[in-house]
Amino acid sequence: MATQFPPPKRQKSAYSRSLLPTPVPEPAAPIPTVVVQFKNAESGESIGPAINLPADTGRDALQMLINKLKGEDEDPMPYAFHLVPKEGARVAIHESINADALPKGFSPEDIFEIWAEPQAVFRVRGVGRCSATLTGHGSPILCVAQSPTGRYAATGSGDATARIWDMETETPKHTLAGHRGWVLCTEWDSVEKTLATGGHDGQVRLWDAKTGKGSQPLTGHTKWITALAWEPLHLAKGDHQRLASASKDGTVRIWNTGSHKLEFVLTGHAASVNAVRWGGENVIYTGSSDRTVKVWSGVDGKLIRTLNEHAHWVNTVALSTDFVLRTGPYDHTGKHPADLAEAKARALARYRAHVATQPETLITGSDDHTLFLWPDQAAPPVSGNPKKPAARLTGHQKQVCHVAFSPDGRFVASAGFDNAVKLWEGKTGKFVASLRGHVAAVYRVAWSADSRMLVSASKDSTLKLWNLKTFKIKNDLPGHTDEVYCVDFVADKVVSGGRDKTVKIWRH
Repeated sequence: MATQFPPPKRQKSAYSRSLLPTPVPEPAAPIPTVVVQFKNAESGESIGPAINLPADTGRDALQMLINKLKGEDEDPMPYAFHLVPKEGARVAIHESINADALPKGFSPEDIFEIWAEPQAVFRVRGVGRCSATLTGHGSPILCVAQSPTGRYAATGSGDATARIWDMETETPKHTLAGHRGWVLCTEWDSVEKTLATGGHDGQVRLWDAKTGKGSQPLTGHTKWITALAWEPLHLAKGDHQRLASASKDGTVRIWNTGSHKLEFVLTGHAASVNAVRWGGENVIYTGSSDRTVKVWSGVDGKLIRTLNEHAHWVNTVALSTDFVLRTGPYDHTGKHPADLAEAKARALARYRAHVATQPETLITGSDDHTLFLWPDQAAPPVSGNPKKPAARLTGHQKQVCHVAFSPDGRFVASAGFDNAVKLWEGKTGKFVASLRGHVAAVYRVAWSADSRMLVSASKDSTLKLWNLKTFKIKNDLPGHTDEVYCVDFVADKVVSGGRDKTVKIWRH
């Protein structure tokens, strides 16, 4: 007997399907309109009249609106916004009123008093000329760092010396001899009393800024020093900040600079540690040629977590708080603290004000041509996975060799071997623009203190100052006769050095 199969199910024709009622999508909830009154966060005065706005008006639109109300159309000022509820902590507006305030108990019927806080209440003058060419080094200049106030600059060279230069008189101040090889990195402490240098000889040395005298070398590394990072001033327990030194030997050593003793060693990387940062929450970040970024406790050196998304060497790391931690108690007002206690209090206040609108954020750059923006690594994870990056930044065609946050944390600049400087949003990692003009690899970038200008140093022997409104070159700074390896921008002066063995100071 033949097997009986059921008849095939008849398919509805396209015509019959068209006769079926189309499902009606649920209407989206309407965006409420709210009444907004801008307030000056410094004086408490109202800015302009109360106005009606859609609750989903974004932060950038609020910024443009307040600049119009204040008549700052030509050179708009960046602002941070927050609301002050009757009870509880203030609510920062990162995206919009709808996203940030309404879920936290505010009602569309309220009058929203938005407190506007200027993020750069000063303007740095653009540099356009070379005011000094300083000679003295006998080999290429490999690193440069200005002190927190911009009073001094320190350079390290292949001639086994470091030099301190007086930036006010633009003259040599001290020659620091003691290393037995190239001086690869220089870093100032936050009160510009001590300069730390790291060398090809594996030694770390500390120098008095006033006298130029050095201490006994801090020894223990078995290969050369790749990077240095001072403990933030507000975290320092005694009269001295601790110092972290990263090395080609795969370790980071934490030194007590008062007693010149080793406190502990961070071990766990399988290859050279190329970058180190000491964050304001007492967390240390390291990037290595083993393709990982590690997060450590600054208290006891215990490993907190390993971030391993990069596919090649990690060359550079930066924090959104780098500028405020580096400058410690000093701001644009030029006031100097009376003593160390006041300096620590000021440094803490500046840091807390900075992270009130944006938590300390980490970004890393690699030979894999990418950058990763990471969520807050210091806070206990509330939601999501801290090991998962917040954004992957792609666009560079070759290795990324340097990355830096703008002082206000709003933007990130990256420099690559593809001759390009790229700009990204500091909070989201979203691409902003490519700055093109260099004809060879870009080695370093440095921001002005007001976050309005960026300078880059390149293998093509030039520096370029960029206009961040048009994303074009604002000033071309030629003068070096060979590759420019390093650059720093503090106050209203830029200092640079490179293969031609000269230090150049650029000013308005």
